[in-house]
Amino acid sequence: MQWVVPVGLVVGFLVFRRLGQVSSAAARQLVKDGAVLVDVRSPREFSGGHLPGAINVPLQDLAGQVKRLGEKQRPVVLYCASGTRSAMAKAALRRQGFSAVHDLGAMGRW
Repeated sequence: MQWVVPVGLVVGFLVFRRLGQVSSAAARQLVKDGAVLVDVRSPREFSGGHLPGAINVPLQDLAGQVKRLGEKQRPVVLYCASGTRSAMAKAALRRQGFSAVHDLGAMGRW
């Protein structure tokens, strides 16, 4: 019985996180229409394979590299390995005034 609350919290977190993500089709259309596609994984992960046209701005370096994303009104599509870092990056960019930030979540959802 002690495991019910922790499991419920984890499931709730995963469902809530997924609600904030953009669909694969919408992400592809955004990129086709000019959104910048950003891989927030580490450079090592990026060099091991990434989505076509993506730029690598690791989550830990995001604050210092926001200029690479262009104007704050330009749409941005974020992704990572599991969806955790991209969700964190989305929140960070929103706090910095980016108005069109979209979280694809895991790279495999492309």
